Amino acid sequence: MNEHAARAGDESRNELSGSADDVVLARDVSGGVHFHRAGRTPTPVPRQLPADVRGFVNRSEALDLLTQLSAEAARRVVVCVVAGTAGVGKTSLAVRWSHQVADDFPDGQLYVNLRGYDAGPPVGPAEALDRFLRALAVPGNRVPADLDARSALFRSFLAGKRFLILLDNAATPGQIRPLLPGTAGCLVLVTSRSTLAGLVSRDGAHRVRLDVLPLDEATALLRELLAEHRPHDDEGDLAELARLCARLPLALRIAAERAAGRPRTPLRDLVDELRDESSLWDALASDDDSDAVRTVFAWSYRALSQPASRLFRLLGLYPGEDFGPHAVAALLGDTAATARRLLDDLAGAHLLEPTAPDRYEFHDLLRLYAHDQARAEEPPGSTTEALDRLALWYLHTAANAVRVLAPETAERELPALPGPLPAPVFPDHEQAVLWYERERRNLTFLVRSLQRREADDLVWLLADVLRKVHARYNHFDDWTATATAALSAARRLGDPGREATALESLGKAHVQHGDRRQGVELQKRALTIRREIGDRRGEAVSTNALGLALLRDHQPRAALDFFQRAGEIAAELNDDYRLAVSTNTANALIDLDRPSEAVPLLTAALDGYRRLSIAGGEGDALRGLSHAHRLLGDAARAREFIQDALTIARDHRNPAWEAFWSLEEGRVLVALDTPAQALAPYQRAASLQRRLDDRVREAAALDATGEAYQALGRHEDATEFHRYAVDTFRRFNERWALAVALHNLATALLTTGDSQAAATHLDEAAALLATYDDPAARHLHAKVEALHRPPTDDTPTT
Repeated sequence: MNEHAARAGDESRNELSGSADDVVLARDVSGGVHFHRAGRTPTPVPRQLPADVRGFVNRSEALDLLTQLSAEAARRVVVCVVAGTAGVGKTSLAVRWSHQVADDFPDGQLYVNLRGYDAGPPVGPAEALDRFLRALAVPGNRVPADLDARSALFRSFLAGKRFLILLDNAATPGQIRPLLPGTAGCLVLVTSRSTLAGLVSRDGAHRVRLDVLPLDEATALLRELLAEHRPHDDEGDLAELARLCARLPLALRIAAERAAGRPRTPLRDLVDELRDESSLWDALASDDDSDAVRTVFAWSYRALSQPASRLFRLLGLYPGEDFGPHAVAALLGDTAATARRLLDDLAGAHLLEPTAPDRYEFHDLLRLYAHDQARAEEPPGSTTEALDRLALWYLHTAANAVRVLAPETAERELPALPGPLPAPVFPDHEQAVLWYERERRNLTFLVRSLQRREADDLVWLLADVLRKVHARYNHFDDWTATATAALSAARRLGDPGREATALESLGKAHVQHGDRRQGVELQKRALTIRREIGDRRGEAVSTNALGLALLRDHQPRAALDFFQRAGEIAAELNDDYRLAVSTNTANALIDLDRPSEAVPLLTAALDGYRRLSIAGGEGDALRGLSHAHRLLGDAARAREFIQDALTIARDHRNPAWEAFWSLEEGRVLVALDTPAQALAPYQRAASLQRRLDDRVREAAALDATGEAYQALGRHEDATEFHRYAVDTFRRFNERWALAVALHNLATALLTTGDSQAAATHLDEAAALLATYDDPAARHLHAKVEALHRPPTDDTPTT
C-alpha cells in the first residue's frame, strides 16, 4: 500500500496544482461508486490585458503595421518592439491594439509591467515567468527555481498555442529573452524607451517607432478630452496647449484634466499659466521631451490642495507597485476615508491611474517626479515616520491574515501601531487570501525597502510573520527573498537567535521546494547556533524540523533520532506543545514498521492536543492512531479514529485536513475489505487536494485509488491511476512515493498481460529501493523481486 506518499511538506502541506486529467465520481448500474477519466481539465484562459484607453486618437499607421506583422505569427514567433520616449503613449498604443486583436489569440493574453524605468527594482524575467506560469495553472512547487528551467517550462506550455504576450516597460533585452515562446502561433509585444537593438539584431524583433503626436492629432486628442467640459475652446489655444505639452499624450491628458477642472477660466489664461510654469524649468531645459512633461506635472501639482500634494509626495516613496486607501491612510497617519478622498483627487487630476476598485498606481514618470518632490520638500524625519507607519501597518495586517490562513502559528509580540491606525481583521479565509494575493509583491518590496534603510527589526519581524503564508502557498521567490533579508538583518543586529530562526525558515523553503540537501544544511546551521547560545526551546524546534525533512525524504531511522531528541528537550522544558508533537516520533516508528510502539505516543499526543485545544493536532493524532491500528490489523478501531478526525476537519471547515485524512479513511475501508466504498473518500481526497493545488497529495490519492481498483479486479482502470501517480511523483522527485507507485503500476500491468512494460517499471523501482535500508523498503523490495521472478512448476499460483 502507498502508505506515505501523501506526506508532502512539514511546513504547509504543500499546495500544488496542475492541469492533469480530471477524476470524476459516478455511479454504475450496480449502485457502486467508481471513477472515470473526463479528458483534460480545461486550463484557465488568462485574460490579463489592462483596460482599454479612453480618448485614443489616430496612430493608425502604427496600428496597421502591428496588424500586418501579427499575420506572420501563424508561421513563426513574432516579436514587436514599440519604442519611443517617455510619455509618448507606447502602453496606450500596445493596449489598444492588443484589445483589437485579442480574439486572434484564443489561448490567452498575458501581461506584465516589467517596470524597467521605475525608481524601484525592475521585474526580472524569473519573477515574470513565475507570474505567467501560475496564471497558466502551474502549481508553485512545479515552478522551478532556475531561470532557464522556468523559461523552458513556459515554452512547453505555449507550444502549439496562440498567445499574445504584452511586456510593458522593458529596459533591456535580458528582461525579455527568457519570456519568448519557442514555437509559432504566439506574438510578443514589447514597449520600451530603448530601441532594444540587441533584440532586433539577435532575435529578429520588428521595431515600431512611436514619435510624439503630430500637432493636429495632439489638438484632436485635447478636443476629445475636453469636449464635455469645454466644448467651445479656440482651436489656436488648443494647439498652443499641445505645443507646451510637447505633443506627448501623457502630458496632454494631465493638462486636459487641469483644464476640465476649471471650465470657466479661458483656455488662453491656462496656456499662459503653463507657459509661466515652463519658464521655471528654463535653467534645466534640454531637448528632452521629458522636460515638457515635468512642466505639466509641476503645473498640476502646484494646483493641488496641501493635503493632496503631501500625499502625492509621500506616494513617491511608496515601496510597492499599487496601493489602496487603507495602506495610504497608514502612510499619511490619517483615516481611510481621508485617504480615499485624496486618492480620488489625485486620480481626478490624472496624477494617479485607478487600476481596480480602490486600487491605484503611478505612471513611472509621475512616480519619479513625486519621489523628487518628496526629497525636496519633506523633512527627512517626516518621510521616515511615514514609512515606519506603513511598515507597522503591513506587519500587523499580515499577522492578522496569517492568524486566519495558518491558525496554528504561534502568536508573537509586535511593536504597537502608532495612533488611531487600525489594521484590518479578516472575517474568513477568503478575505485573508484576497488581501495577501493583492499585496504579495508589495510586501516583498517593503521588506527590500526596509533592508535598504537597515530597519532591521522590522525586516526580521515582517519576514518571520510572512514565512507561514509563503510556505502555505508555495511562493518560493518571495519566501527566499524575505528570509534572506531577515538573515542579513539578524546578522547586522548581532542576534544569533534571530539568525537561527531565519536560517531555519530559509532551510524549510529549500526543503519544500525540493532542494533537500541545501535545506537540511541550513537547518543544521540553525541547530548549531541554538545549541551554542543555549536556546533549548529553539533547539527543540530545529531538531524537530530536521526530523521532518528527513522523514519527508523517507529516512525514518535518522528522523526518529531527531524526533526523540526533540522529545527529550520538550520533557526537560515541560513544554506541553512540544510534547504533544510526539506524533512525529510515532510517524517515524510507523515508517519503521513499529506501529505498536507508536500507539501510546499517539494516545499521549491526543490527550495533549485536547488539553491545549489544538484542533489540527488532535485530528492528526487521530489520523495517526487510525494508521497504526490499521497496520496492527484492527481496522474497525481504525475506522472510529479516522471518522473522529474527519468530524474535526468538517466542523472547522478545513479542506486541507479533510483531504489528508480522507486518504486514510479510504485505506481503512480497503482494509475492511470494502474497496468499492473506499472510492468515495479517495475521490474526495483527490478533488480537495486539486482545489488546494497539491499535486503530490492528489497523486497519492489517485495511486491509492488504483490499489482499490485492483482489489475490485478492474486492473485496466487501475493502470491509468498508477500511471498518473508515477508521472507526478517522478516530476516532483518524490523518490519513495515513486518506487511505491511503480510497484503498483507493474502489478496492474502484469495482470493485464503487459509483462514487458511491467519489467521496465520493476527495474526502476528496484533501483530506487536499493538506496533505502528500512523495513518498509526491504519489504517492498522483496515484493518487487518476487514479481520479477517468473513462476516455475513448483511455484504455487494465487
